[in-house]
Amino acid sequence: MPRVYIQSKENSSNLVFVDGQVVADLCRCGHSKNKPYCDSTHRAVGFRAPAAQVVLLE
Repeated sequence: MPRVYIQSKENSSNLVFVDGQVVADLCRCGHSKNKPYCDSTHRAVGFRAPAAQVVLLE
């Protein structure tokens, strides 16, 4: 069974990992013009949020 987890980077996007490899970089600030993917707009809008990690399946 694959290991899936999400890493929320501080003041940045959500990285989705499957078996240790990044499969998606998702918008966390809500301002991306390419939702659901991150386009780095969080930098321009001054998005602030703590880092976190969630394991979905082990």
